[in-house]
Amino acid sequence: MEQKKQKKIAAINDLTGFGRCALTVVIPVVSHMKLQCCPIPTSILSNHTGYSEYFFDDYTDRLPAFLAMWKRLGLTFDGIMSGFLGSKEQIGIVQEFVRTFRRQETVVVIDPVMGDHGTIAGTYTEEMCLEMRRLVMLADIITPNLTEACKLTDTPYREKGWKKKELREMAEKLCVMGPKKIVITGIPQGEFIANYMYQENESPRLIRTHKEGDERCGTGDLFASIIAADAVNGISFTESVKKASGFVKKCMIKSVEMGIDHKNGVCFEEILHLLK
Repeated sequence: MEQKKQKKIAAINDLTGFGRCALTVVIPVVSHMKLQCCPIPTSILSNHTGYSEYFFDDYTDRLPAFLAMWKRLGLTFDGIMSGFLGSKEQIGIVQEFVRTFRRQETVVVIDPVMGDHGTIAGTYTEEMCLEMRRLVMLADIITPNLTEACKLTDTPYREKGWKKKELREMAEKLCVMGPKKIVITGIPQGEFIANYMYQENESPRLIRTHKEGDERCGTGDLFASIIAADAVNGISFTESVKKASGFVKKCMIKSVEMGIDHKNGVCFEEILHLLK
C-alpha cells in the first residue's frame, strides 16, 4: 500500500516566550491541522513588545546560514507562511527564501504585519513598507488587516463606514499585485467585526462575526495559521475564512470566560480540539 506523504509548512516568524503570538501560536495550530510545522525564527523574545520591557535577540544575521543548510539538505515544503518581519533585511531574506524553495504546488501565505488602527508600527520605515509590497507580490494568499491593506494600496485609512464597493476596489488592487486570494481582516462594523474575502474570478464575500471583548494579541497569527494550513490541505478559501473567523471568535469568548489577561492573547489551547 502506498504511504500518504505528510505535508510541511515553513513558518517564518519570531519566537516569543510569553504572550501567545507568532510561532507559539503557529506551531501548535498548524501541527493540530495534521501538517509538519518547520519554524524559521527571525528573533527571540522573552515576551511580546506590548509589555513595558522585554528581552530581544535579533536573528537576522543567522538566517542566511540557517536557510542555506535547508537548501543543502534539499528540503521541500508544501506551504510557506510569514508573519511579523522586523527589518528590511528580513523581508528581503523571506523574498529570497520564497524564490528558492517555492515549487509549482507550494502555497505561499503572507501576513503583511505592519500596523493597526490606521497607524504603521514605529519600527517600520517607508523603505520596509515598500519591501513588504514586493514580498506580497510573491504570495498566493495574503491576510492584511484594514490598516495594512490601505498602506499596501495607498488608500486613505478610516476606521468606519467602509462600503463593499470600496473594499472590492482595494482587494482588486492587491490582486493585481500578485496574490489571487485576499482576506482583509478586522473591519469594524458596529457590534460586528468583518473579514472581506476576495478571490480572482469569484464573487467576493463579507463574513461578519459578533465582536467579543477587547482586542488581543496573536489573533492575526491564529487566523493566518488556519488559512495557511487549510490551503495546503486543499480546503476551499471560502470555507477556510469562515472557519478561521469563527474559531477566533470562540477563542475570544473562552478567554473572556477564563479571565485571561489581554496581554496573554487568546487561550486557543482550551478549544483547539474543536478546530477541524
